[in-house]
Amino acid sequence: MLQALKHLPKADASRESLDAQFSDLHPALNSRQAAIESERCLYCYDAPCTRICPSEIDVPGFIQNIATGNINGAAKGILEQNILGASCSRVCPTEILCEHACVRNHDAEGAPVKIGLLQRYALDHMHFDTYPFARAASTGKKIAIVGAGPAGLSCAHKLATLGHEVVIFEAQAKSGGLNEYGIAKYKLPGETAQKEVDFLLQVGGISVQHEQVLGQNLHLQDLRRDYDAVFLALGLGASRQLGLTGEDAPGLMAAVDYIAALRQADDLSSLPVPKQCLVLGAGNTAIDMAVQIARLGAEQVTLVYRRGAEHMSATLHEQDIAKANQVRIVTWAQPQEVLLDANGKVRGMRFERTHEVNGRLQGKGDTLELEAQAIFKAIGQSMDAAVFADPAAKELQRENDKIRVDAHYRTSVSGVYAGGDCIAAGQDLTVQAVQHGKLAALAINQDLNVKV
Repeated sequence: MLQALKHLPKADASRESLDAQFSDLHPALNSRQAAIESERCLYCYDAPCTRICPSEIDVPGFIQNIATGNINGAAKGILEQNILGASCSRVCPTEILCEHACVRNHDAEGAPVKIGLLQRYALDHMHFDTYPFARAASTGKKIAIVGAGPAGLSCAHKLATLGHEVVIFEAQAKSGGLNEYGIAKYKLPGETAQKEVDFLLQVGGISVQHEQVLGQNLHLQDLRRDYDAVFLALGLGASRQLGLTGEDAPGLMAAVDYIAALRQADDLSSLPVPKQCLVLGAGNTAIDMAVQIARLGAEQVTLVYRRGAEHMSATLHEQDIAKANQVRIVTWAQPQEVLLDANGKVRGMRFERTHEVNGRLQGKGDTLELEAQAIFKAIGQSMDAAVFADPAAKELQRENDKIRVDAHYRTSVSGVYAGGDCIAAGQDLTVQAVQHGKLAALAINQDLNVKV
């Protein structure tokens, strides 16, 4: 996976010191802190925090349970709406969702209730004697789910509680999707993702088959024949290309591939780390890449974006994390040429200065050159073209490079549903993918009941 960087030196730090760099970004609340913080909640009757939550968690309800010492009650309330609430409590952009909507987040006080940390506290400290979700009587129906990421896992759990049998087909060697392979390690450290998967599967009625790739050793037409319904939770597996000469040169690679290798590495000191590197992009993946390579020991990390800071999709909170880790952010610069050394390896990149004219990006003619031994692309993901090489998958209607669905997550192919990052609607948030899976499961269940 890291072949493009094999010529670079390994991280110049001990395994122990690097592990310390990838502990939790935000320290967990202890019991006293959780009790004090929960008492700050005003339990608003109109609960703006709940109304803005993509997964519709009853925020005042679970916080009140924490305040009264009912940790299991708080946890179950969260998990009923968001079965992946533990990971979402760590990776969800609460600063633009529930905590932004909190009524305490006003000019006079400006300190919202720490909803994310309270959610994490409840789920980290829950202890159930028996599994908290029972399965309904068997319906005799079997549903296939392609993808064991947040959308697929959420859909599977809800379908299982409704009495259906579920088989998940996952392309990777582990379940979890982006939670396992694509989230910054300092946000979701250790075995958090796998523990969450293990808990979810305890509901029963769900089996997972790994290394099953749609369009290769798995085919939609076979799934439609053998199962009562199919849910596609494919994610976005292909990195967009720059379209520049030298894009395949040693030293240039997709940020998501490096992040995946970092998350799966047993020893962080074995990873290649450039002295100088460039990260191209403006989203959370770009920030995650830049911060992590800085924490691994890169001396100079520069994030470059073709538009201005005000256009960056990464939240201000994420940008502040980058700055706190000495990441330099250069804006209004568009990649023009990959610069190579005499051996054909990356030595930097030339950018053209840009500006906006009537809302359209235009080059200004002058250029900027930045030195780097590695360049990481974080310019967006798209659907893997191999997916649509599958004969039945060719029938799926698309919007741009994503699958088009209706309000109930039905695709244009009968009996096939889709959700998560692979569908046209959405913000590419983990919490929203979870909601897609949950709502798709309810739609599938309703449609199957109508057919009976």
